[in-house]
Amino acid sequence: MQEYWELYMKNLEGKAALIQFNAGISMDMEELEFTHQTVGFVKAKLKDATAKGFISEKEEPEILFMEDKLESAMLKFRIGKYVGRIVSDGYVTFLYYLQFTYNWPDFIEYALNEHTSYEISNGHSHDSDWNYYKKLLYPTAKEWQIIQNHKVCDNLKEQGDNLQTPRAIEHKVYYKNEETKESLIQALEKEGFKIKKEIENEEGVKGLDFYRLDKPFYHDIDDLTLNLIEIAEFYEAQYDGWETSVVKSVMKQGI
Repeated sequence: MQEYWELYMKNLEGKAALIQFNAGISMDMEELEFTHQTVGFVKAKLKDATAKGFISEKEEPEILFMEDKLESAMLKFRIGKYVGRIVSDGYVTFLYYLQFTYNWPDFIEYALNEHTSYEISNGHSHDSDWNYYKKLLYPTAKEWQIIQNHKVCDNLKEQGDNLQTPRAIEHKVYYKNEETKESLIQALEKEGFKIKKEIENEEGVKGLDFYRLDKPFYHDIDDLTLNLIEIAEFYEAQYDGWETSVVKSVMKQGI
């Protein structure tokens, strides 16, 4: 099973939440739904939370140690899979999907015997549809796009791009049928985009390659792409990301 972790922010019940989840689990979802039908949790109250309710730099080593101890206990007792954690409102919650629960008390005792100074609760419940993973941990299409946006922004920044310089940013969108194509083109052009060419993916689905001058800075590109997702969905199409060239800052030297 592939280990592929992602980290992102979302709003949970009006509170900011930091979600870390194993995206690789989704590749084995159909098989795991038959064998791991119970969700288990361990929830600890942070002793030194930040103003936003997240883990402080001071407390992080202890929380990471707790996470490692829980994961090693999960492997020792062979009862399930660690799928993610949620940090919000001064608490950290670790989530697991379990094959069986008869030795859950042994798992808890072994994992948390060195963390008696924490206020900790735990439990498990039936979840054969994996709703905790699919609807709580797993990102929506818009949240996924923000994750990808920030990866591209980070990559540009590492190459010396300050991200504030407008440049041509190319986007791709794929549509389901020809009937919505012209309406989609008109909607994009109304937003100031120029159609570069018509495209087709490996599955034979047709689409559009289009561009506009914009800044690829984090908040700017988030607003832009979330708007494009809404436009695409309205015309029964699917937005498929963006790319651009690196524009490095040039320092002016005095004479």
